[in-house]
Amino acid sequence: METELEIPERLGWVRRAPAGRAWLAALPSRLAECVGQWGLRVTGPPFPYAFASLALPAELPDGTRAVLKLQYPDDDSVHEATALACWAGEGAARLLAHDPGRRALLVERCDPGTSLHTITQAGTLAGAQKEGLDAIIGLLPRLWRPVGAPFTPLAEEAAGWSERLPVRWARLGRPFERRLVDAALGRLAELVDAQGEQVLVNQDLHAGNILRATREPWLVIDPKPLAGEREFGVVAIIRGPELGHSPAAVRWRLDRLTDELSLDRERVLGWAIGHTMAWSMTEDMVFTHPVDVTRWLLDLD
Repeated sequence: METELEIPERLGWVRRAPAGRAWLAALPSRLAECVGQWGLRVTGPPFPYAFASLALPAELPDGTRAVLKLQYPDDDSVHEATALACWAGEGAARLLAHDPGRRALLVERCDPGTSLHTITQAGTLAGAQKEGLDAIIGLLPRLWRPVGAPFTPLAEEAAGWSERLPVRWARLGRPFERRLVDAALGRLAELVDAQGEQVLVNQDLHAGNILRATREPWLVIDPKPLAGEREFGVVAIIRGPELGHSPAAVRWRLDRLTDELSLDRERVLGWAIGHTMAWSMTEDMVFTHPVDVTRWLLDLD
């Protein structure tokens, strides 16, 4: 197992930092340890879609098909295994085993594993987008379980976004108009202290992380969990380009999700503005899609 691993292109971003390069260097031995610990047989190359982990198809000694995930040790995914265990296979892939020291998860493999994003790219655009959003609306209420510790509170996470947003914006050369940053900061300040019931919400629930399965029609993978109100739980779907990237598509998702899930539209809109802006920048990069979406959301305000 000490041979060089194939690293998917989407995971290449970790090479930009010393910590990422050290993690990559440790992967072969970590993989070998997990294979030995759980008696696995790795059955193919890494999945190309993984962005924050090395994910490989594997089989357990009894022939059970699984996915071995070796996580990049970021804060967003630290409680991924806890979220999967909380859902216990209801609307999400089952957690089969977990080694927190190695940041390794063994997860149920979804077969055939076609993503909802792929489905929405087929057929007529309007019909495919409707099918995708129908599936998401069916899943979300099942995933919103009342929770507390150890999940990070949404209010705590939002405080971090508010602190980092203006700093990153200035460091990256003020890449877009200041009004977007100010709008996000204002909405986050208004929302954090007046939340409803705290449930398990997933800040990275997009159509690429919902896979076709046999045990259920669709299963969620790769959660980045928080404890927060339901109104926050739809913002990743609203901002994501997978179900259409246009002002009309964003408005359509906002209207359907708030109406059919009985959510407060103004709070959803506020969280969407705040979170979309927070995820528009890293320490060294600006993403144009979220910036576009923030402008469109402000036009709806």
